[in-house]
Amino acid sequence: MDKQVGAKKTELTELPRIGDRVSFIYVEHARINKIDSAITVTDYRGQVNIPVAMIGVLLLGPGTDISHRAMELIGDTGTSVVWVGERGVRHYAHGRALAHSTRFLEKQAKLVSNTKTRLNVARRMYQMRFPGEDVSKLTMQQLRGREGARVRNVYRHYSKITGVEWDRRDYDPDDFDNSNLVNKALSAANVALYGVVHSVIVALGLSPGLGFVHTGHDLSFVYDIADLYKAEITIPISFEIAASIEETEDVGAITRRRVRDEMVDGKIMNQIVKDIQFLMEVQADEEIKTESLNLWDDKNRLAKYGVSYKERD
Repeated sequence: MDKQVGAKKTELTELPRIGDRVSFIYVEHARINKIDSAITVTDYRGQVNIPVAMIGVLLLGPGTDISHRAMELIGDTGTSVVWVGERGVRHYAHGRALAHSTRFLEKQAKLVSNTKTRLNVARRMYQMRFPGEDVSKLTMQQLRGREGARVRNVYRHYSKITGVEWDRRDYDPDDFDNSNLVNKALSAANVALYGVVHSVIVALGLSPGLGFVHTGHDLSFVYDIADLYKAEITIPISFEIAASIEETEDVGAITRRRVRDEMVDGKIMNQIVKDIQFLMEVQADEEIKTESLNLWDDKNRLAKYGVSYKERD
């Protein structure tokens, strides 16, 4: 028998539920390694140990080096890893997350591949933003128009109560600093929100790219879900920060910490899970189960994997 080397790989049933995890941690200009069941983050200020199973998503910014052993542990515990640009503003790549089952993915693909069911899911998304209103007969064009008006009203509302001047959403994804304070805060806050939403989506085994409102981007579904929470989370936070700091302060870092503090209790992650289950028409008691691999059969059944089949089989 081979001797166990290092920490025992975590079983899926032992992992904390998504809602029990810290929302996200952003790291830049640091070295990440592994010690026991924790990752170590070392920079010029020293070293801190973080139990990796409690992190929902790890955002890796510029100047970050991460060891193979750290990535192995992160993969075992189902923590999402996203490589981002300076101040966390751009998404470059992401690592594999926890889910092995394709049950939710197949349901998502089925719903998004049919015009009628796709429109029904999109309507449910908009219905969540317009409680008490009937949107069941509205076209996508009408829904987008209503949503655009709603978001503009939200921007004007927080501009009025904070005293922050607002013209329009204006930012350059390739140049974070080429914008005003509130737009920079919105960019940083939204990317943090995207990271958390992304981690929940992939943990549930869904595709980030199969969107119902957004389309044509590898994060379309992330944008769909994140839009459900911007009016309650990222927009008010961004206007509050823009009203309270100076131009010379690091608005990106301040905004990320503020969003983190808003999400650290795990309630938003629980809400994201519930909302996705509602949108995908998935029963609330369905859990992410351990890996089950089969071969597809054109007679509408699954064939057992790992068996040598003959032609007549």
